[in-house]
Amino acid sequence: MKPYPFKSCPNCAKEWDTREQFLSGNDIELVGYQVNFTKLNNGLFLFNHISCGATLALRVGVFDDLYQGKKYDKPLTGSEACPGYCLYHGELEHCPAQCECAYVRDVMQLIKSMKKKQIGSRNYEQIGT
Repeated sequence: MKPYPFKSCPNCAKEWDTREQFLSGNDIELVGYQVNFTKLNNGLFLFNHISCGATLALRVGVFDDLYQGKKYDKPLTGSEACPGYCLYHGELEHCPAQCECAYVRDVMQLIKSMKKKQIGSRNYEQIGT
């Protein structure tokens, strides 16, 4: 019996067996974040599946282990220190606030940098052949 895949596309039924396979796919792009202020791990990262046009959602908690930095205890949402990035789904930038939500934005930066490295190595391989 085949184990359940890490993620499958509801539109075209493509399956990714592992998180690494999903993130290394050149047809996957991180496009948004839907915050859950009550339980940050239940927030959603939104990815476009470029091949078929679907948007896939994965819980933030699925990527928690990628982050090894400091996590802050207090939310700063709505304060002067908060730039409000979490309130905008398409805003993927790093947050400078020392807020409990900031680590999620750092995880997004890690995902984005992983994608850039993969694109760069593919381009290098294509040039080298």
